[in-house]
Amino acid sequence: MLFSKLYKRYLSPDRTYIRLLKNLLGFVPNNVNLYRMAFRHRSASVASKNGAKNSNERLEFLGDAVLGCVIAEELFKLYPYKDEGFLTEMRSKIVSRVSLNQLSKRLGLDEIIEFDKQMLNNANKRGSMLGDTFEALIGAVYVDKDYNFTRKFITDRIIKPHIDIHTLELTETNFKSKLLEWCQRHGKTLRFDLIPNGEGESLRLFTIQIVVDGENYAIGRDYNKKNAEKIAAEKTCGLLDI
Repeated sequence: MLFSKLYKRYLSPDRTYIRLLKNLLGFVPNNVNLYRMAFRHRSASVASKNGAKNSNERLEFLGDAVLGCVIAEELFKLYPYKDEGFLTEMRSKIVSRVSLNQLSKRLGLDEIIEFDKQMLNNANKRGSMLGDTFEALIGAVYVDKDYNFTRKFITDRIIKPHIDIHTLELTETNFKSKLLEWCQRHGKTLRFDLIPNGEGESLRLFTIQIVVDGENYAIGRDYNKKNAEKIAAEKTCGLLDI
């Protein structure tokens, strides 16, 4: 085990990248390719022979679930007398796209993401790339190590140094108001359009499309119209880096 770590750090062809990851994450990875994948945005992916894209989208999907589980567990223990609604609201604040974008920057992930540089001038296309990459990183750690290691990584390297949960508890996050104020300040029009659902979907499901200055941005879906608008507004704030 010790020899393997020394080889990876000093003799492996990937040693420079491994040292970078060690400085970034605080540990030596087992499978370096997982992390290369985690930092590769779909805009820079290349389809394999079987048609699968070599990007971080699958890891992002997994990381989203693992991160949500760890945050839920921490909040459950931290607030033993709070109800489900409070815990859900707190989790939403921590894992919001805006919050994950900021965490990604603090960790320095923006320096190593592989993506199509043409996206830099298009906020809608660039979107929540930083937050998506953060979730993909969590997915990579989970696959590379295990759940307990990932939980400790999230609590020790992410929550404790970067998230003030008690301050966050007192913070009212109204993404609809933030988005409206931003549009007014920049002289842009804002619409919350109710769009038809797909065939076979419940008629009670509301799908809201946000349109800024005639350009389509995020979509929010919920069985409550106001919640659908909130979800769409939060995603759009992430797209516009508000």
